[in-house]
Amino acid sequence: MMDFIVLFPLIVVGAGAIILMLMASMKSLGEGNTALAALGIFALAFAVQLMVSATESVTPYGGIFNGMLVANGFTKVAGLIIIASGFVSCLTAQSYFTQNKFYSAEFYSLIMFAACGMLLLTMSAELITLFISLEIMSLAIYVLVGYDRTNIKRSEAVLKYLMLGAFAGAFFTMGTAFVYAAVNSTRFVDIAGHLSTTSFLESPAMAAGAFLVIVAFLFKVAAFPFHAWVVDVYDGAPLPVTGFMATAVKTAVFAVFANFLIIDDGLKGVWVEYLFYIAVLTMFAGNLIAIGQNSLKRMLAASGIVHTGYLLVALVAVGTENFTGGVILYYLAAYAVATLGVFAALSYLGGENERRDTFEHFKGLAKVRPYSAAAITIFMLSMAGIPPTAGFMGKFYIIADAIRAGYMLLAVLAIVSSVLSMWYYLRLVVMMYFKEPEEEFETTGMSLAPIGTALLAVCVFAIGFYPVLL
Repeated sequence: MMDFIVLFPLIVVGAGAIILMLMASMKSLGEGNTALAALGIFALAFAVQLMVSATESVTPYGGIFNGMLVANGFTKVAGLIIIASGFVSCLTAQSYFTQNKFYSAEFYSLIMFAACGMLLLTMSAELITLFISLEIMSLAIYVLVGYDRTNIKRSEAVLKYLMLGAFAGAFFTMGTAFVYAAVNSTRFVDIAGHLSTTSFLESPAMAAGAFLVIVAFLFKVAAFPFHAWVVDVYDGAPLPVTGFMATAVKTAVFAVFANFLIIDDGLKGVWVEYLFYIAVLTMFAGNLIAIGQNSLKRMLAASGIVHTGYLLVALVAVGTENFTGGVILYYLAAYAVATLGVFAALSYLGGENERRDTFEHFKGLAKVRPYSAAAITIFMLSMAGIPPTAGFMGKFYIIADAIRAGYMLLAVLAIVSSVLSMWYYLRLVVMMYFKEPEEEFETTGMSLAPIGTALLAVCVFAIGFYPVLL
């Protein structure tokens, strides 16, 4: 029975996706009704996930579906972040489609199918299950990126993402084959058992397999040197899809990445040195790209690379014994709230065809829409790591964890990276508050995104003060 209880949130989202897909054939179903239905399903799934999280924790790599899935506090909280990201992305899409007229009802269904893949991905404890969930997520995301078929920029983005995603999938499949050749099993628990009796480097097949699997993970989280695709793809995707990719996909892949890496001390020990350099290069490469951007979406995409670097710092510092993943989850939640908040604001301020998408377009926003400017400022400060926001606390925990684990240099470099990132985050704040407005930022139609933006701004402080209130 426990096997099905932990899957209830996944079942709710999956059933909702199928129902919405069937309802899409009803021409009378309007965009607003579909959005409300999607929001209701995600809200129900969030409530169910909360109830499941309150149940007794299941032993990692235990008996859930014969060891194919893992369910513990780490995976359950990751599931909450993914479902909440889906909810906010649907809310953002409702506002976005009041000004951009390429909506069809299948859009919300595809977001739910992608969320299904992500939820399954966080619980994967076996490489074939992991591959299936990765493909469920990726196929839905590919379609969402190129959803506006008449837009050449989106077509180019989906082509790049599809081609590079196919390479990542091929790496993962080959890695799985090598691991199976070495262990005769694809389950994490069996891989851990094999590594406990055989040194990681004594088994060439195991070493090659782990290398290819980790390369696939690094591509999915846009870590150096596999980060080049992210700016063009994020820029080409519709705004709600970009926000969903930046938060939910990152959460799902980092959850399974951590689950895979903590299989064994030997596996993590071999990879720690490489992840150290990858984390440093990811942070500084992302900063260099972000500093040169004039488009907000491209800047946010590049800053997403920097945040991947911080999360890699957390992975380097994480211990394999008594693993809780609390630091990683806290940072993912803080990053998700700020990023989704910015995209929610852009969804109604961007105008038709996302015509306002550069720093200059937001000159003087504080004088014509002071509340929106204040909310965007809060999100920027959180991403930059200014106290007392959630972003500050997230970076504080990661840096403190790195120091505790003995990686002082890595902690110092993370602080330097954070200081550099202030330049492009505060640049937008300067544009909004210290320049004269050139537009009225008019909006049309019923829009839920301003409400969501306000709530997310409150959440930035709520998450920031959460550790203090405990």
